[in-house]
Amino acid sequence: MEKIKRTFVIDLLKSADYGKNVCVKGWVRTKRGNKNVIFIAVNDGSTIKNIQIVADASKFDENLLKRITTGSSVCVCGVLVESQGGGQAVEIHAATIEIYGTADETYPLQKKGHSMEFLREIAHLRPRTNTFGAVFRIRHNMAFAIHKFFHERGFFYFHTPIITASDCEGAGQMFQVTTLDLKNIKKTSNGDVDFSEDFYGKPANLTVSGQLEGELAATALGLIYTFGPTFRAENSNTPRHLSEFWMIEPEMAFYEIDDNMQLAEDFIKYCIHWALDKCSDDIEFLCDMFDKELIDRLNFVIANDFVRLKYSEGIKILEDAVASGHKFEFPVYWGADLAAEHERFLVEQHFKRPVILTDYPKEIKSFYMKQNEDGKTVRAMDVLFPKTGEIIGGSQREENFEKLKKRAAEMNIPDKDIWWYMDTRRYGTVPHSGFGLGFERLILFVTGMANIRDVIPFPRTPKNAEF
Repeated sequence: MEKIKRTFVIDLLKSADYGKNVCVKGWVRTKRGNKNVIFIAVNDGSTIKNIQIVADASKFDENLLKRITTGSSVCVCGVLVESQGGGQAVEIHAATIEIYGTADETYPLQKKGHSMEFLREIAHLRPRTNTFGAVFRIRHNMAFAIHKFFHERGFFYFHTPIITASDCEGAGQMFQVTTLDLKNIKKTSNGDVDFSEDFYGKPANLTVSGQLEGELAATALGLIYTFGPTFRAENSNTPRHLSEFWMIEPEMAFYEIDDNMQLAEDFIKYCIHWALDKCSDDIEFLCDMFDKELIDRLNFVIANDFVRLKYSEGIKILEDAVASGHKFEFPVYWGADLAAEHERFLVEQHFKRPVILTDYPKEIKSFYMKQNEDGKTVRAMDVLFPKTGEIIGGSQREENFEKLKKRAAEMNIPDKDIWWYMDTRRYGTVPHSGFGLGFERLILFVTGMANIRDVIPFPRTPKNAEF
């Protein structure tokens, strides 16, 4: 046969161009048959669906057919025909088969069920499974939708540093970056590490957030967003924590808290609409396999206006629930940082809609949040979802120089570390707002997966930096 241009499986499955000579390249998922005919399911990653190859055994070398095993890679050329069997509309009647790479009996992804724990141990191969192919195609689509959403609304994509000398959240759980010889660290006269010998001449860390630098950009460009990796050295082995994860953080000059809440609602609905529209095959598969309520939950979010609820009102609702006999694991009182069970109660049982909770006590929020006139609360906002709890956190930022300086001092944040941040309040300050969305939290919600380690290609967690 003359050389034929390759066609992706996703396009072949949509084609009705019967009788056309086609070429497909991919990996063998299954092979079955008898001495007369062989059926080979090939997947190339473009879709969760396979295309069936039908090979007349009499036309191919017996040794070649034996070498085609699960996991091997092939190039098949043949005629696209309407399928006579169920499960697919088209199939390829093979004219030529070329094996690029074989996979022997040790190939770990044979046709059987595998636990998520086992697949994490072979993260270099798990994208070849149906589950992780679906997850990572959705992850790509969510990244694309995020950029598209902000671009269409006049935002600029701004690259904030990964290496920083500031701790945005004040939590202190940061990974240190150094070129010092850890076996021979030079000390100062008072016994401290002599960072003058280090690459940056001062302590430096991997960032936990691009927010502070994003605020600087917003005071010049107006509307910006960041989208990049962030790092937190929190020793948490839970299904919701990673030490390396991606964050989306828009910052908007002249936005107040109500503008911020509306943008967050529009943004998250846009992303979920995109997933339902562009990733329907993958979402349907994940719904069938892992989470029967997934599609209903996604539609629930986009079909309902989000409730705006003040923290104090939320606490009153929760206290009334306790008084009526509802049991929570964690206590409810004004000043408490709400747990996921509290957030989910508000969303799933009380309002039966997503909730944006605002006006939190200042003691449980970061120094940069705008203080309300009551002196007790700040213009924070958390977007609460079913099953997930908090998915977005943000606030109107404090634009008043004196108030911000006082609050930073109260929280023991040295002026020498944020002088450049304070300058934005000194020179042409404006009301402004922003929020952060953990990308993996979004993927968890959209895919229905149970563990955050299963929505990032190579999870970084305590005692685990494999691959």
